[in-house]
Amino acid sequence: MEYRNLGKAGVKVSKVCLGAAFRGQEDEKVCIEVVQRALDLGCNFIDTALYGGGRSEQVVGKAIKGRREEVVLTTKIFGTLGNSPNHVGLSRVNLLRGIEASLQRLQTDYVDLYLLHSFDPVTPLEETLGALDDIVRQGKARYVGCSNFPPWKIVEALWISQRERLASFACIQNQYNLLNRWEMEPELMPICRQFGLGIMTYSPLAFGVL
Repeated sequence: MEYRNLGKAGVKVSKVCLGAAFRGQEDEKVCIEVVQRALDLGCNFIDTALYGGGRSEQVVGKAIKGRREEVVLTTKIFGTLGNSPNHVGLSRVNLLRGIEASLQRLQTDYVDLYLLHSFDPVTPLEETLGALDDIVRQGKARYVGCSNFPPWKIVEALWISQRERLASFACIQNQYNLLNRWEMEPELMPICRQFGLGIMTYSPLAFGVL
């Protein structure tokens, strides 16, 4: 397995990241075996989120038990389990609630990378980034990043983090495949090169089309 730094961050990740989008209908034993086999083969980068009502995080937590130090563990936040309006979005209250719930499901006291799963047009970026900074300072996440953000909002977030001296994005995550190159190549890749951000991609086979 080959490894590289996550952008300009010091952490090294395998070139292959295992996307653990287990949604609850899969056999749990098989899912655990998949994760552990990936670790055996040198894949140290695992990506999960609130898929299957938290089932994905629960399965990953079981799979990496006893091997936590081998893993660069990523999870994401946008929605949390609940029915109130405050259980959706990137508000301070939702981020702080979300990280605690994710850590409990993952059976760990920290994640290596905490991603904003989608852009929130309602919550001010200053509020979101301030909450992320607190999460990092509390030791509950080592690095932070974003997924599915408009290019100009990534730049704005980097500028705010620098101005306010907050934890800054280490990477981005966006869809990238032969059918979807229009955003990544002309806009996002130049931004990542300019600011030293790592790039994670999802759906390399275009959700099975390729």
